[in-house]
Amino acid sequence: MLRCYRAGAAIAARCAPGSPRGPAMAKSKFEYVRDFEADDTVLPNCWIVVRLDGRNFHRFSEQHEFKKPNDDRALHLMTKCAQTVMQELEDIAIAYGQSDEYSFVFKKKSRWFKRRASKFMTHVVSQFSSSYVFYWKDYFKDQQLLYPPGFDGRIVLYPSNQNLKDYLSWRQADCHINNLYNTVFWMLVQRSGLTPVQAQERLRGTLAGDKNEILFSEFNINYNNEPLMYRKGTVLIWQKVNEVITKKIKLPKEEEEKEVEVTRTKTKVVPLHCDIIGDQFWEEYPEILAEDS
Repeated sequence: MLRCYRAGAAIAARCAPGSPRGPAMAKSKFEYVRDFEADDTVLPNCWIVVRLDGRNFHRFSEQHEFKKPNDDRALHLMTKCAQTVMQELEDIAIAYGQSDEYSFVFKKKSRWFKRRASKFMTHVVSQFSSSYVFYWKDYFKDQQLLYPPGFDGRIVLYPSNQNLKDYLSWRQADCHINNLYNTVFWMLVQRSGLTPVQAQERLRGTLAGDKNEILFSEFNINYNNEPLMYRKGTVLIWQKVNEVITKKIKLPKEEEEKEVEVTRTKTKVVPLHCDIIGDQFWEEYPEILAEDS
């Protein structure tokens, strides 16, 4: 029995992680099943965009009593989760979010996980989802999380810089269209006393100018004065910022340590609420699209 134990221990040691003979010993007759795995390597020299959306978030927002048409707590929580994704995962050049969605743009030359689509998508969605639950209490202090939210994801490739800029412009235009509609809709429901069905009928066939007129003439609201976060969404970029920290140091010829303020430069994920459809943003931050960024 002792001899069998020692033989088993020796085999286990050779198969242990880091053992030079581990991979050879790991082969078995069942290994053929790996041939069924599909090759999901994405094309080279393309921007990789992973967009995630909340699953059944209409019901989720109702059951957790989100404020309408916009809940600052929910929007800031989404941004916090997106910042966490950018800080934890490699090669994200820029991210854009609105409502219950966020798009993460990986660099054209990224070799992260050998450009496997499934790795990009699952890592982004899982990191974002876990962060949403983890940071919930920081933003919804008086609202208990009743059940874990779900997010789905998709991956799309864009070969040129203009394609990518048009994609982000599309998402920001969508933000404007949806927010304008929701702002008018909830004003009609909350302040005019219309039912949701009546508000829908009132807005059926209206253009942007009509909605702006309703807001101004009936509720004295100039839509252009609404917060930029609602109208433009949130852009996340990398920026170098100066941080002032306090350190304890011991000066020469002195016995006790003294606290001194030290300024250091750190690269952080910074949220912006601005227009990205025009050229000004891209001229101000050319490093985002730089080939060697």
